[in-house]
Amino acid sequence: MKIGVFDSGLGGLVILKSLVKGLPEYDYVYLGDTKRVPYGNRSASVVYEFLEQAVAYLFKQDCELIIVACNTASAEALQKIQQKYLPSHYPKRRVLGVIIPTAEEVVKDGGIKRVGVLATRGTVNSGAYVREIEKLNPRINVYQQAAPLLVPLIENDGIKWSQPILREYLKPLLREKVDVIVLGCTHYPILKREIRKISGMKVISQDELIPQKLKLYLKRHPEMDKRLSKKREVKLLATDITKSLQSQSQKWFGKKTLLIKVVLN
Repeated sequence: MKIGVFDSGLGGLVILKSLVKGLPEYDYVYLGDTKRVPYGNRSASVVYEFLEQAVAYLFKQDCELIIVACNTASAEALQKIQQKYLPSHYPKRRVLGVIIPTAEEVVKDGGIKRVGVLATRGTVNSGAYVREIEKLNPRINVYQQAAPLLVPLIENDGIKWSQPILREYLKPLLREKVDVIVLGCTHYPILKREIRKISGMKVISQDELIPQKLKLYLKRHPEMDKRLSKKREVKLLATDITKSLQSQSQKWFGKKTLLIKVVLN
């Protein structure tokens, strides 16, 4: 049985790369919904429909555990997947998100009082980060900023034009004098150096924390760890492949990266 990693596009390859580096012994299947990226501007019902299709496909690929690296899908559809889809279809398998682990990382530092969250419009509108952080520490104030242009920019090799756009998105958070900035989208770690440079602040990036969180999860669930295969194999799937997407995947995951096209029903 394998570990599945799902994202709305190819940004999740950054998370996968960190997982393979931190937990190299496991087998992974990555699925990027490149045909329908971005998810951030879509309705919650459509995001759920897409996530259910992706989860079903990855389970058919022999995945025991799926990490929903997409923050928008984690915010708008994960709970329904966990509470309704899994019990009736795959009651012994698990689907995990990235928002709760990120919220836990925020509150771990007891000195943080004001948090800035940079995310897609869908994640911001869901209020998931506000809800999860305040649940853990109600004294923390959370300020959100939607950044709808960043995912299309990243997916279309437009990072060289990102600085002025980033400055505009970061201004409201810096005006609020936040203590830390959370990158609430799987794609944003690709811009973390620029964000740190522009803001001069501590930045919480999911590629730096998800591997450790997964290690802890598997330690708490040894029965699942025993079911996971450990052949160090990685398969990369995408719902659309172009020369540009193939080039991007090689930049973010490695020169030998080869995407395989699949169709979600």
